[in-house]
Amino acid sequence: MSHWAELDSQNKVIRVLVGDNNDPAGDEGYQWLIDNLGGTWVKTSYNGNIRFNYAGVGYTYDPIDDAFIAPVPCDHAELTLNDLKRWECVTCEAAFKQISDSTA
Repeated sequence: MSHWAELDSQNKVIRVLVGDNNDPAGDEGYQWLIDNLGGTWVKTSYNGNIRFNYAGVGYTYDPIDDAFIAPVPCDHAELTLNDLKRWECVTCEAAFKQISDSTA
């Protein structure tokens, strides 16, 4: 199975569909998507082997880094995007740890 993310004009993912690895065209269903649905499609990997992260609705595709990036999870000043194109926030991690510790 191949997975394809459709992008809007702002490179936001609007849907993710499954293609056929055995497609007669040999392109894992890409041409079928173009011919039948139109739009802009970028291959994504369910296990993150390409483009850093599996695309989800609301993610953004960054063509410069060739990466799918999740929506911003918070508005803390400490929020950063790491080298794996995943958000990290010291404030959110500390709050989560405090909640986890109190329920242990």
